[in-house]
Amino acid sequence: MNIKRRTLGGLAAAALTAPAFAQAEYPSQTVRIIVPFAPGGATDVVGRILAPGIQEMFGGRTVLIENRGGAAGIIGAEALLGAPRDGHTVALFTITNAVLNAGLIRDPRLDPRTAFTPVSLVATLPMVLTVGKHVRANSLRELVAVMKETPGRLTYGSAGAGSINHLGAHLFNLRSDTQAVHVPYRGAGLVYADLIAGNVDWLVEGIASQAPHVRSGNVRALAVLARERNPALPDVPTAIEQGFDDFEIMNIMGVFAASGTPAQAIARLESAIRTAVAKPDLARRLREAGAEPAGSTTVEFQRFWEQQLALWLPVVEASGVRLD
Repeated sequence: MNIKRRTLGGLAAAALTAPAFAQAEYPSQTVRIIVPFAPGGATDVVGRILAPGIQEMFGGRTVLIENRGGAAGIIGAEALLGAPRDGHTVALFTITNAVLNAGLIRDPRLDPRTAFTPVSLVATLPMVLTVGKHVRANSLRELVAVMKETPGRLTYGSAGAGSINHLGAHLFNLRSDTQAVHVPYRGAGLVYADLIAGNVDWLVEGIASQAPHVRSGNVRALAVLARERNPALPDVPTAIEQGFDDFEIMNIMGVFAASGTPAQAIARLESAIRTAVAKPDLARRLREAGAEPAGSTTVEFQRFWEQQLALWLPVVEASGVRLD
């Protein structure tokens, strides 16, 4: 009887410790973070700031950035879906991959709502609406007035059809009941030369990349598209201050895993990301890169993600844009 009791006690102890042991085994190999864009862009910069922080939380286990750019993030998404679903391959997605592509892409296999699982929101990137100096508007109200006087005459640039620049500007037109012509480029950076030269009229883009042009006087910032003013452009009022209630546009960067990834791996990743992003040095470097640190729980990220989907999918539908 004593032997049986000791045996049963040992089995019970083993059962209690098994989940902890399984969780402690992750990560058991190099962790890859897929960045679905080319090296040097904002997503790549944020990923390379984040990776060493996660590596430290994983006790030195190697964490690598793997750039898989192309096709509006689709190539990177396919790379994530093609990897083993054990948590050792994840992706750093932007609002394009995580939200907009749910309405833009016809392939249900790549629908982010079913293909991917949110792990943690790493950062948000506030945006600002700017105009060329040739545009006779010093506020959003004045820009709206100009567009209503000459419907369809003003133009806005973007990084391409279906980009956050495109759909953010389209959302502004919908909210303000105005019309403007979309001029797509092969990257938001290419818009600046034409904005400065007077060949395109306005742009919705991240504060980090626009602030230098605003400070130099080459373009005019009309509104920060966030709930609060931004330290990079402290004198620029928000759209909300100017009477555009709840008008907020941001890019996001969050870590996603493929659906079906074990819960233990998701929990360990979430903890590592949250701890890393909370470190003052890493948070400072994110802010210097134009990103506002987040480091959310998986539950918080899920809720935020659903809110963004609810906001943007009707805008995508109204735009009529689709990516095959």
